[in-house]
Amino acid sequence: MTLPLSELVLMVAALVGAGAVAGVIGGLFGVGGGTVLVPALFYAFSVLGVGGDGNLHVAIGTSLLTIVATSLRSLATHRAHGAVDETVLKTWTPWVAFGGLVGAAVAGFTSMEGLAIVYGVCLLLIAAQMGLLPERFTLRKDLPTDWGRRGVGTGIGLLSAMMGVGGGSFGGMMMTLCGRPIHQAVATASGFGLAIGSAAALGFAVFGWDAPGRPPLSLGYVNVPAAVIMGLLTALTAPYGARLAHRLDRKMLRRAFAVYLLLTALSVVLKAL
Repeated sequence: MTLPLSELVLMVAALVGAGAVAGVIGGLFGVGGGTVLVPALFYAFSVLGVGGDGNLHVAIGTSLLTIVATSLRSLATHRAHGAVDETVLKTWTPWVAFGGLVGAAVAGFTSMEGLAIVYGVCLLLIAAQMGLLPERFTLRKDLPTDWGRRGVGTGIGLLSAMMGVGGGSFGGMMMTLCGRPIHQAVATASGFGLAIGSAAALGFAVFGWDAPGRPPLSLGYVNVPAAVIMGLLTALTAPYGARLAHRLDRKMLRRAFAVYLLLTALSVVLKAL
């Protein structure tokens, strides 16, 4: 399927704008840019009439591939500042990667309506955590170990893969709820994003290889042009979001972003249904 030049230009412009905004938001709030990329891709494909019932799957798979680029840069930056807990990263990464692959497999067999419900519910949880809970609220004194680590790590990877977000959304939330400082949580969870994005994007490509109704130039459920454009832009703009975080009223911004997440969750679910 080919697109007229005017629609192609419009689609590229939409991807450029969404990628730039997602990078800033990821750096500003420490959450996955997928909270912006997935809805933007889903609506861009739908409005332009490309793809079909697999649009949400492609939006999520493409978002996961962009996370690899942003996580690589974020992790390197955080390591340079000594903010990453390398022990946590080493012991949790295999389980979040495994969960990411499982999540991709589950998503591959889930209808667009079902996937939209999972996306919407998880986005509401992230919105509630950002908008209602104080940043220093904790549920336990430290991170789980042994089978607790395996189960929670797998769950983080699974849900992140089904939403198309990096490790910051669930991994960062989990670490702060377990008493870790917010800066260490964001820094370490950026490494989770690399594991989730790599494993889950591969899974979305494999499990969607022969799926019908995908946008042009897609490998399975991953649209290559969109991933390249958005990956470059999110990696370039993420540092600006990190700088803004130190200049603006973070409490007010978190609540405003929580409202955005709430509205986004409802709009995606309603459109998919």
